[in-house]
Amino acid sequence: MGKLDGKTAIVTGAGRGIGRGIAEKLAAEGGRVVVTDIDEATAKETAQAVGGVGIRTDVTSRESVDAMVEQVRRDLGRIDVLVNNAGWDKVGPFVDSDPADWDRIVAINLYGVLHTTHAVLPVMIAQGSGTVVTIASDAGRVGSSGEAVYSAAKGGIIAFTKTIARETARNGITANCVCPGPTDTALFASVGGDNPKLREALTKAIPLRRLGQPSDLANAVAFLASDEAAFITGQTVSVSGGLTMC
Repeated sequence: MGKLDGKTAIVTGAGRGIGRGIAEKLAAEGGRVVVTDIDEATAKETAQAVGGVGIRTDVTSRESVDAMVEQVRRDLGRIDVLVNNAGWDKVGPFVDSDPADWDRIVAINLYGVLHTTHAVLPVMIAQGSGTVVTIASDAGRVGSSGEAVYSAAKGGIIAFTKTIARETARNGITANCVCPGPTDTALFASVGGDNPKLREALTKAIPLRRLGQPSDLANAVAFLASDEAAFITGQTVSVSGGLTMC
C-alpha cells in the first residue's frame, strides 16, 4: 500500500529537476500523476517514466492552466493533490536587474501559483477534500542575495498559502509550503551552481554538509500530500539540511 493509492496528483514544472523527483515519488506511492511542463517533450518523457499523463502547460497563461485542469477533471474524474513546483530565476544584484526579468519571475513564480490554485480549488471544494503543496524557497523566508524579485515572489506564495489554508480548511482542504535550500538540479547549475567554489562554499555552510537532492524535497511533498499529514495545514517546511533554522 502506498501513501497516495487512488489519489490523482498534478505536479507543475515536472519535466525535470525537483518536479520530476516529486512526480517519481508520488507515483511510487501509488498516485496517478499528471506531469505538466511548458516543455512538452520533457512532460511526456517524465509521464511515461512514472506511468502518468503528460500535458504541456504554461502556468503563466490562465487559458493553458484551465485547459489542463479541465482535461484532468474530465479524464481522471478528480484532483486530490496539486503540487505547485514550476519556477524560474535569474540571479544578479537588484540594482542591475532588468524589469522585463521581474515580470517573468513574478509571472512564473507568483502568478503561476495563483492560476493553478484558483483553477483547482473549486474541484477540491466540490469533492470536500484535497491538498495543495507549494514549492516556495528559503529565499522567501530569509532573503537571498542576488534574488530580490524571486525572494519577493516566493515570500508572496508563502503568505498566499497560509491564507488559502485558512479559507479552505472548512472544505477539508490543506495547504502547505515546502522550501528547498540549495538543491543539485540543472536550474541550480544555470544560476551559478556549476561553479566549484560556490558549491564548496554552500556545502560548508549547510550543517548536514551536502547539497539537497530532488528526492529530499519529494519525500517531504509526498508526506504533506498524504493522509498522514491530514492535520497539518498553513505550514512552511524548510528542506535545506539545516541551512536555515527559523
